[in-house]
Amino acid sequence: MPDPGPSGLSDDRLAPRPPQIDDDRLYALVAYCFILCIVPLVRKRESPFVRFHGRQGLALFLCEMAVFILSIVFPFLMKPALFLFAVLSFWGMMQALRGELFPLPLIHSIARRLDI
Repeated sequence: MPDPGPSGLSDDRLAPRPPQIDDDRLYALVAYCFILCIVPLVRKRESPFVRFHGRQGLALFLCEMAVFILSIVFPFLMKPALFLFAVLSFWGMMQALRGELFPLPLIHSIARRLDI
């Protein structure tokens, strides 16, 4: 067993992550940035991690566009819906940075139906 250093962590926990993992996390993060959700789905199609977050990002973007169109008729929907979508986007970004496959409430059920 490796000897823990002064920080209490062993040397193997301080090893840098492989570049592909960081690359996948970056693309998964971009998936929650409005129209940029298409970029990870095109560039990193082979990664299941990126595809999972890309689908959720695309579903979130489609919901945002639907609310935007509905807000033309019902303007009172815009502010609460945008706040909800901003929270969900931020939550998705945090999960992507952590490297977790966390299904976002409401959005994941839509994302599962997307055949990409």
